[in-house]
Amino acid sequence: MFEHAAIPDILYRIGDLADNEGLPCFLVGGYVRDLCMQRPCTDIDIMVIGEPVPFAKLIVERLGGRNFVLFERFRTAQLELTGDDGIGFKLEIVGARKESYNAESRKPITSIGTLEDDLSRRDFTINALALRLNRDGRGEIVDLYDGMRHIEEGLLVTPLDPEKTFSDDPLRMMRAARFACQLEFRLDPGTVAAMKAMHERIRIVSKERTSHEFLKIMGCRKPSIGLDILHSTGLLKEIIPELEAMSGIEQVDGLGHKDVLYHTFQVVDNISQATDKLWLRVSALFHDIAKPITKRFSNGTGWTFHGHEAVGVKVVARIFKSMKWPLEPMEYVQKMVRLHHRPIPLSKEEITDSAIRRLMFEAGPDLEELMSLCRADVTSNNPRKVQRIMKNFANVEEKIAEVGEKDLLAAWRPPVSGNDIMQLLQLTEGRMIGVIKSRMENAIIDGQIPYDRQAALDYVSALYREMQEKGDA
Repeated sequence: MFEHAAIPDILYRIGDLADNEGLPCFLVGGYVRDLCMQRPCTDIDIMVIGEPVPFAKLIVERLGGRNFVLFERFRTAQLELTGDDGIGFKLEIVGARKESYNAESRKPITSIGTLEDDLSRRDFTINALALRLNRDGRGEIVDLYDGMRHIEEGLLVTPLDPEKTFSDDPLRMMRAARFACQLEFRLDPGTVAAMKAMHERIRIVSKERTSHEFLKIMGCRKPSIGLDILHSTGLLKEIIPELEAMSGIEQVDGLGHKDVLYHTFQVVDNISQATDKLWLRVSALFHDIAKPITKRFSNGTGWTFHGHEAVGVKVVARIFKSMKWPLEPMEYVQKMVRLHHRPIPLSKEEITDSAIRRLMFEAGPDLEELMSLCRADVTSNNPRKVQRIMKNFANVEEKIAEVGEKDLLAAWRPPVSGNDIMQLLQLTEGRMIGVIKSRMENAIIDGQIPYDRQAALDYVSALYREMQEKGDA
């Protein structure tokens, strides 16, 4: 039983309302789990044995609820409440229900059920807990499937037979990987076996839903936990086959390359220690995505992956389309994939101002994040090698700071745009404008002209006259 102080008073006031209406009333699901684990949570599911919609309207009327949304088909209502301490909560008021499923759909056929019916349909035992809000037995936990014990053990188990649980709603397999990752729990062996047997059934789930769960995994403290579960159960092959293709070590003449998939998982974990930025983490996940496509073996050289950065840009576009991810961050991810090897040669040789300018120009405002990705990409088990590489990267960053201060290139942007060039030369948009703009940018990067608007305009005018004289314009 929970102490009164552990639960916001506003929820007990809901229990008082339920008593007045003669309704058994419970907190259910993730909020109860998080209470047990002492994790913060403001999304709350409240279940009543009876009609939930009139009760939800009563909460709005008596307790000052707002933003009421009704889902009549599912006997569910959503609303927001603010407690006496000013903390806001999102509530979902539901009626106890039981579910059945059509084999070709994860959408349940629902009917009114008992408390036991409702808890049995939950995905995992740790989410199949109920906490009574009524005065009689207030704070008592209903735990029909050993959920409290599984929380203590850090174990994910389904309430019913796992194959039935995952067959009814295959998205629960993704949630298994996500919860294991978020909570850093282990999967019950029977759960893992069922996921391996049922992984192809994820195909009936919309890409939007699988993508949502996948990105939640990428937002965890250590994404590799969830990614490895997806890989080992066969789910990754169904969701993003381009990633699964990175798995394994091929050998020729006794020479093998490292397992690119597990290297990638480590890179993702490394970058996740440095940033919460989702799309930088996704960039780390895809930085070597085209290595399986570009992999070649040559005698004397061994394994090579020439051009995997450029090919990776195209693969990223294909994955974004398949996963139905927003297109806005795609260019950023493509840039990171295309440039992730660019600083490495600079760290091994004498660094020229021109090379640094070119890197700064291509990376633009994302240069610092690109360097973070490069550091995360160092996964050697040799401490001396890691120390040497990191020192070289530090040298590159020192040179960036020098050049950036000297040339005002810290966030490099061409001083003259394509529109400026068209206006100056009185030309319409076309290939010629792109050629002139590119040569002007290279002239600045290579130090032929200063980073100055007037100098750039003068260069453009002179270049155009030269092209006219040669008949190139």
